[in-house]
Amino acid sequence: MSEHAITSLNGTAIPIRGDEIDTDRIVPARCLKEITFEKMGEFLFVDAREDDAHPLNNDAYTGAACMIVGWNFGCGSSREHAPQAVKRYGITFLIGKSFAEIFGGNCKALGMPAVVAENDVVDALWAHVEANPTTSFSLDLGAMTVSYDDQTIPVTMRDEQRNAFLEGTWDAMSLLKANMDQVRETAARLPHMQV
Repeated sequence: MSEHAITSLNGTAIPIRGDEIDTDRIVPARCLKEITFEKMGEFLFVDAREDDAHPLNNDAYTGAACMIVGWNFGCGSSREHAPQAVKRYGITFLIGKSFAEIFGGNCKALGMPAVVAENDVVDALWAHVEANPTTSFSLDLGAMTVSYDDQTIPVTMRDEQRNAFLEGTWDAMSLLKANMDQVRETAARLPHMQV
């Protein structure tokens, strides 16, 4: 098994209610001035957090590793800043009703699984976390389940994304670095790469 394989993750959760929360709401365009992504977690839902009732303002969810979201989360522009902000806030996996395709792909590239559960299941998870914020959730990518308390729920994910996590091939940069001899060999055969 690759050192980069991700087979399971766990932690408490933060509920983000609402459907079609786009990347501009996740991180407004004016916050994209960062040269690196290091501080992007500070800008996560920065406008929405002006409302004191926003979950990210609730100390009960401090340290959450899981974010539970609605339908088509991460839609809108394809900027990588949105999933970067989620990850750099401390989230390691997401459970949602569905994810925008590019957002889901960017999550994979960051090693942050985004799994899908049935609509009514997500509704129940939101309610449960709001009433019980210390509940720990365990994602098992082998079994494709999420467990909490005495419950186990099925989740889904595109096969190629799931396999990338299980095989540890989600990290393209590490794969390139680990195979530099093959990269150089291939580059040497390409006429446009020769200097």
